[in-house]
Amino acid sequence: MLNIFTLANGRLVQEEIEALEELSKFQPIWVDLESPTLEEKRWVKQYYGLSIPEDAMDEDIEESARFYEEDNGELHIRSDFLIADEDDPRSVRVAFILNQHNTELRSRGVLFTIHDEDVPVFRLLRLRARRAPGLIEDAKEVLLKLFDADAEYSADTLEDIYDELELAGKKVLKGDVSDELAGEVLGLIARQEDLNGRIRRNVMDTRRAVSFMMRSRMLNAEQFEEARQILRDIESLDNHTAFLFDKINFLMDATVGFININQNKTIKIFSVASVALLPPTLIASIYGMNMQIPEVAELGAGAYPFVLLLMTASALVPMWYFRRRGWLK
Repeated sequence: MLNIFTLANGRLVQEEIEALEELSKFQPIWVDLESPTLEEKRWVKQYYGLSIPEDAMDEDIEESARFYEEDNGELHIRSDFLIADEDDPRSVRVAFILNQHNTELRSRGVLFTIHDEDVPVFRLLRLRARRAPGLIEDAKEVLLKLFDADAEYSADTLEDIYDELELAGKKVLKGDVSDELAGEVLGLIARQEDLNGRIRRNVMDTRRAVSFMMRSRMLNAEQFEEARQILRDIESLDNHTAFLFDKINFLMDATVGFININQNKTIKIFSVASVALLPPTLIASIYGMNMQIPEVAELGAGAYPFVLLLMTASALVPMWYFRRRGWLK
């Protein structure tokens, strides 16, 4: 899918391109390629003179491979953006190519973005730029606003994580936690821990990208100050993710502790039962020996009821003692 964005009355206007000839009708500041076809890449190369690198979506982690400037002034940035899907949270790699001086189009530059699927941050910026005139002025502003929206999206997701952990905390800290409830809570905590880790990685990646933009001296004074504010916001998100990791560890330890308590209760029951059955077992062993026992001979036919009564009493007495001491609770 190939979409271009132009400025009209200070607002960002989106146009979906379905043929090469349509590109000549617009002077965009942002060209977005979502899962582009070979034909759409050819259109971009033919009209804008831009060749999309074959490794644009590779998972390189070296800064030199993800943030660099070409000799012709093109700025290349590869950054990960979070998709906080409830069932499948993931990160999407986005390749940015900023042509800062596109004299052929008589514009102040064009931002090209290449990614495999739609990103919530992109939708958020498109919505804001349509409603708020003057929010976007040029291609650099688009790139900066995307990272600003990314930091805000991460902050909103962190708030959702905190709400989920509050719910888990209420379930665990009420006291009576069954194994089924503990398993449910552990699953919830594990999902939030994974999402929190993805957010931490995401904001770290955003920090690197914004820092690179600041070092490249491509920003004017106002944009530079905005970039510094984004970095300050990211710093606060780092502190918040650290706090959530501590809360996650606490809830995890508390839940595992209740599971251990439940297991200890079960083991205690078996231990008490084993001790209570030791005296009857001893009696049965004595009177089951193949030898002449005097009291058995004297009792005659009443020997069998006598032994059963003695075994029952020897089992009930320890159980009564354990219950009195509170060991069966």
